[in-house]
Amino acid sequence: MVEIYVDADATPVKNEVMRVAKRYGLKVYLVSNSEIQTGPDQSVEMVIVGSTFDAADDWIAEHVTGRDIVVSGDIPLASRCLAKGARVIDPKGRVFTEESIGDSLANRELMAYLRDMGEMTGGPAPYAKRDRSTFLQRLDDLIQAIFKGHR
Repeated sequence: MVEIYVDADATPVKNEVMRVAKRYGLKVYLVSNSEIQTGPDQSVEMVIVGSTFDAADDWIAEHVTGRDIVVSGDIPLASRCLAKGARVIDPKGRVFTEESIGDSLANRELMAYLRDMGEMTGGPAPYAKRDRSTFLQRLDDLIQAIFKGHR
């Protein structure tokens, strides 16, 4: 059975994940440092981890399998989950792959270096309605591919 793991502290698409998962009858784990209201849905499990740095990431990476989907914008977590065979999508609908994760990690390091040097300020573009739509379509595509037995 496919399960969806959500790095829930920082994602704006928790409700969308729960809605799509319900349509397909999939289990969802919302992993967070604090409680998040999930409603009465038995297919959604709230997992509260410690407040230590990367506690949610560590829990997800430990539990995810090659048949699962992870929703996270955290690139190091994406890399760890891809190494276990899971599929990973960020809240804007970018699907991480074995082929793309190296570039994503390198770009993350470059941006951190430039920020540390004072060369770059600001953050990512605000989350837009288009991002939500892209996310929903790509999540559906990932689920369909798993059901069809495609990588």
